[in-house]
Amino acid sequence: DVAKLLHGLALVPLRPGALAALTVGSLDPRLGVLLVGKDKAGRDRKIKLPHATAQFFSNQAKGKTPYAPLLSRADGKAWDKDAWKWPIKDAARAAKLPADTTCYAMRHSVITDLVTGGLDLLTVALLSGTSVAMIERHYGHLRADHAAAALATLAL
Repeated sequence: DVAKLLHGLALVPLRPGALAALTVGSLDPRLGVLLVGKDKAGRDRKIKLPHATAQFFSNQAKGKTPYAPLLSRADGKAWDKDAWKWPIKDAARAAKLPADTTCYAMRHSVITDLVTGGLDLLTVALLSGTSVAMIERHYGHLRADHAAAALATLAL
């Protein structure tokens, strides 16, 4: 069951707690929109999902009531940091990752992929539920290649 949680974290740049708090009702499968409720960012936000991501979340919602956790544990209960801590540590150990690997590392990985993929920092910040300043501070250095490529297009 932790594989589905990790899969979800790999698809959207959410904090683990925000993803765990999603209910089936948070997903509009018709529009492919995920409503992320209030988290550390302090306000709700809507994320338009690509088709494959919307399909993944729709599959997780099948047969569940609107108030059920969108991503649930094998027993049907919602995830929380106490429930995912040891399964994540076990998965990290099996993958030969550092012992201090956490669930939050998936958020950093997704944000890194978005930034290095060329998505503008404002959009990354909006998707992530954080400020542009925070994205610039922690991930701005990853844009050096994009800046160099832009400079290379300048002509005299």
